[in-house]
Amino acid sequence: MSQAAEPAPKFFAKSLDGEKFTNESLVGKVVLVQFWATWCQYCRRDQPAVDALMSDFANDGFVVLAVNVGEPRKKVKQYLADSPRACRIVLMEDTNLAALYAARSYPLYVLIDREGNVAGTQRGAAGEEALRRLVSKAGLTAE
Repeated sequence: MSQAAEPAPKFFAKSLDGEKFTNESLVGKVVLVQFWATWCQYCRRDQPAVDALMSDFANDGFVVLAVNVGEPRKKVKQYLADSPRACRIVLMEDTNLAALYAARSYPLYVLIDREGNVAGTQRGAAGEEALRRLVSKAGLTAE
């Protein structure tokens, strides 16, 4: 591709565990932002694929921020009790990411490379193959 990479907009996010993230704190890491909701069956279908990527690239500075869109903390925690996730869970009220990317259909993935540029996006659940192709745009490929 000939187009220059576009820097990711300035963002902040705080995970349910209280961990804080910003563009600056994530430089040097590959970040996959996933916008999702508990009622979204496609998000649920992609969950094992996201977890597989997490385990494959855990030692490569790979971070997944799963931004739950528009649901109360209690509901998200109940969902996670039944369906634990390997990634960082962020509520919409604890981040400006959902506003920045105007996520209206889910899941929506935004990939940010080690330099803090948007390396690619994917709308909708397309399974593990597609997610692997997406993260490969930031140089993450499984041996």
